[in-house]
Amino acid sequence: MKNNVHVVRNEDRSRRDKKWVVKLEGRQRPRGHYRTQQEAIEAGRELSRENSSELLIHGLDGKIRDKLSYGNDPRNIKG
Repeated sequence: MKNNVHVVRNEDRSRRDKKWVVKLEGRQRPRGHYRTQQEAIEAGRELSRENSSELLIHGLDGKIRDKLSYGNDPRNIKG
């Protein structure tokens, strides 16, 4: 089973200096805490490449704003 990687706003108020987290889908605990969304995206991109999975980037509102695939894309049609 592939574990998609999510970059989301940190909900843990005790870590105010780390505003973004990287989470594996289906897991409660974050893989890392980051000051900026860009730092979290870079870490998430690396983790997605290692897992051959998708990176889902959430905005401040929690909605997915971007999706990057680092695995086998079933829509990839070679002509």
